[in-house]
Amino acid sequence: MSEFATVARPYAKALFELAEKNKQVETWLSGLVELAWLMQQAKVTDLLEQADWSATQKADELIRLLAESPAVKQAEFQNFVHVVAQEKRLAALPEIYVQYKNFVLSCNNTKQAVIYTAFDIAGEGQRAKIISDLEQHFNTRLQATFKTQPDLIGGVKVEVGDQVLDLSVRGKLKTLYATMTN
Repeated sequence: MSEFATVARPYAKALFELAEKNKQVETWLSGLVELAWLMQQAKVTDLLEQADWSATQKADELIRLLAESPAVKQAEFQNFVHVVAQEKRLAALPEIYVQYKNFVLSCNNTKQAVIYTAFDIAGEGQRAKIISDLEQHFNTRLQATFKTQPDLIGGVKVEVGDQVLDLSVRGKLKTLYATMTN
């Protein structure tokens, strides 16, 4: 997976710079979401792995599958798909999307956060309060995704980039155990 990150970064950066210049950052982000999703579908990957298809045919097929997407209707975005296909990097499209999204978030002074909770958070007000508190803690705006992880027992565990804030019962029990055994 790290090799995809290394390969994806220059493509994502070049596409982001072109999107900024053309004022199409959000439109192309939605196009990349759709491309990344397509590349994770077994039927699509099986179809694209046909040995007798050229890179142009593979790119054209992806563009055809996304014909209704506003991003795919733009020549520059289509050229991007063709370049990725020519360089045999179609499998890296999901990671290109992730890297591109990181550029968008960085441009907006926002970071991606994954918030793990032991139970589903019921209301939007409660989610907003958690995000607000975490934004103050990390001193940045956050785009948060909530995931349920019952083995936390209670509390939350937050990942923002390479930072981890573990306020879960399981984390506190591990700390207590480590303190008692040392």
